[in-house]
Amino acid sequence: MAQEQGQERPGKLEVEEMAIDDLEETSREDGENGDEEEDDDEEPSFFTDPKRLLQTFVIVSVLVVAIYVLLPNLVGIEDALEKLGQAKAIWIVIGLAFTVLMFFSYVALFRGVVGERTRLNWVESYEITMAGLAATRLFSAGGAGGIVLTYWALRKAGMPRRESANRMLAFLVLLYGVYLLTVVVVGILLRTGVLNGPAPPGLTIVPAAIAGGIIILLALVTLLPRDFERRIAHFAQGYRFQKWARRFASVPATMATGVRTAGTFIREPSRGGLAVVGAIGFWAANIGILWAAFHAYDVQVPLGVVIQGFFIGMVANLFPLAPGGVGAVDAGMIGTFVLFGLDGSTVFAAILTYRLMAFWLPIPPGIVAFFQLRTTVQRWEREKRTKGKHRPASGFVPAITSESEV
Repeated sequence: MAQEQGQERPGKLEVEEMAIDDLEETSREDGENGDEEEDDDEEPSFFTDPKRLLQTFVIVSVLVVAIYVLLPNLVGIEDALEKLGQAKAIWIVIGLAFTVLMFFSYVALFRGVVGERTRLNWVESYEITMAGLAATRLFSAGGAGGIVLTYWALRKAGMPRRESANRMLAFLVLLYGVYLLTVVVVGILLRTGVLNGPAPPGLTIVPAAIAGGIIILLALVTLLPRDFERRIAHFAQGYRFQKWARRFASVPATMATGVRTAGTFIREPSRGGLAVVGAIGFWAANIGILWAAFHAYDVQVPLGVVIQGFFIGMVANLFPLAPGGVGAVDAGMIGTFVLFGLDGSTVFAAILTYRLMAFWLPIPPGIVAFFQLRTTVQRWEREKRTKGKHRPASGFVPAITSESEV
């Protein structure tokens, strides 16, 4: 009947959104959403809490002194800092150009993931992503600060709770899916000699195997039934632990939906092309910055080694005690390239230059973007009060919730 009326049936991505809306509706029926929706509206206090800012400043300062002052003396590369003045200006300019590309790619990834579900413009997308990037750099390990801030912004933009979680997971799967796949491919190509450069097993095959295992686990998650959470709730019905079982099941269920949504973006370039290009562009730009940093000191490093060393060193970002991996990532990258056989003092200077451009440079505009985002959120709130709850200020696009509507 719908096709006779000239309307299209829902595609794969709409089906995912239908499943999300189903879960959302069921949660409302159970009366579990009330308190959680209020909690979602609380603004992250990353840049407005003086105590937290001071704590972060102290931790970052100690880590910076340890990695850039104490480490060179301990490992016998006292002349590393002196090499910074020998950098060639042209390569620094090229590195800065790659930094701008990194910013743009990150915004494009975000806009590509949420674009179908909100009408955020490029300026608003910039504010959210840059503020999230700054929070990622300074607060929590593994990007947790940026995730919290971006989730809050999407909720304020009018996106439902589950949908916000789904889109954030799809964002992360696309971003780190490129990361994992690159480690697998480059590791194998280095080890087999297709790519030029040293190829110790511990820096090629072993990381490739670990990354491949994670990819397989993500793929297995998608095998969960789309109504997994509802099935668990039905199974636990009548038991005291029903509420906890439902909440426990929501984690793999939401993850499966996020992975499937990311997969849909990959399979349907007409809809997910911007997000996929943004994810690839973000990591490619980071590699470009590091490549330019090595050339700034006349260090010729095979491209395969640059890529593999970068991604292996970035694993240190998960170190729990270092906000944004400050110090840990620097040490991880330096150690990785030294294991690849590069001179320690030159590697130190190149990594420091890379981190200055890729890590520290985004922080000031990111903090500014956070306060701009607060102003934008206030405007959304005013518009929401004016237009009514049925027309979110952000222009959230409701999902198709049943086949009768198409």
